[in-house]
Amino acid sequence: MSRTVGVLREHHRHYHGTGLYTPPASISNEELVASFNRYVELHNERNAHAIARGEIDPLQPSAVEFIEKASGIKSRHVMDKDGILDPERMCPRLPERSNDEPSIQCDMSVAAAREALAQAGRTPEDVDAVIVACSNLQRAYPAVAIEVQEALGIDGFAYDMNVACSSATFGIQAAANAVENGTARAVLVISPEICSGHLNFRDRDSHFIFGDACTAVLVERDDQVAAGHGFEVLGTRLKTRFSNNIRNNFGFLNRGDESGIGKPDKLFVQQGRKVFKEVSPMVAELIVSHLESLSLKAEDLRRMWLHQANLNMNQLISRRVLGRDATTDEAPVILDEYANTSSAGSIIAYHQHKDDFTPGDLGVICSFGAGYSIGSVVVRKR
Repeated sequence: MSRTVGVLREHHRHYHGTGLYTPPASISNEELVASFNRYVELHNERNAHAIARGEIDPLQPSAVEFIEKASGIKSRHVMDKDGILDPERMCPRLPERSNDEPSIQCDMSVAAAREALAQAGRTPEDVDAVIVACSNLQRAYPAVAIEVQEALGIDGFAYDMNVACSSATFGIQAAANAVENGTARAVLVISPEICSGHLNFRDRDSHFIFGDACTAVLVERDDQVAAGHGFEVLGTRLKTRFSNNIRNNFGFLNRGDESGIGKPDKLFVQQGRKVFKEVSPMVAELIVSHLESLSLKAEDLRRMWLHQANLNMNQLISRRVLGRDATTDEAPVILDEYANTSSAGSIIAYHQHKDDFTPGDLGVICSFGAGYSIGSVVVRKR
């Protein structure tokens, strides 16, 4: 088979079902800002003398207008609301479960996977593999994917993978490869993102960024699906380049140096302006070159399901790809309701904005984020 790095040229894989788990709790910008500003008041009151002596700077309040202008985010779904909005806590309350209970990420994954299977008219017996691809995994081992495999009753294999916000698209390529080379008849790619667990809700510059969700995509052989159903995977392309501008230093070696425990870098940290400036052109260039490798042009696209991190970033990327401003139909937005759900974001956009496609319509799913990492998947409605 002719192959170049990151591109699959034969058309034997396609999506046939997607699923979405949305947590029941939602936090509006107004609620989040009220909680954050109360935290600021308490902090400044408790440190008034140190602030007066110039030993520390007073914290500054947040604002709804600032959040919406900076990101386009208006609300977010979360696994726990009360703990996040408690100004004395400001992180979700998610009690540990016993080893005999399903993990939180397993429950989320099973819910999304069952919807994907139902949409495709498949059962767990039709699936041979599970890939759990997300930014943060609940534990090191056993793999969450193997737990999900067991919960669904799938015979075959499973593994976890992490490429930050590009985990889902990287997982889709791995699934496409497994289906194409005969390793599996069908593969579930699941992204249970509990981003509220690694977000610093005390950081004014980023406390509004993330939400929680889980997506699932079923990738299977084209010849196993009735004509007119699903989306054909025309090709995938992946790119990584090392950068410190988005980082999370939490890991199993943290206890080896007690001085770092509890420091801000053990949660999500980023240099937002640098990310915007450096990643946006990389993403646009990759999409354009990916299309060219498939003998396609930007004007052939009906839709771009882009990573839902920042509205301004998506608008710039789509403008560079199309040579003009994209309509909301061409580049749908879900981050106003969901915020940034890491690798789940582009798949949520795809899940919610694909049913109006007619046979032959083309689209690209593209994610990008920490690493840096970029994943592009070009699809055509069957």
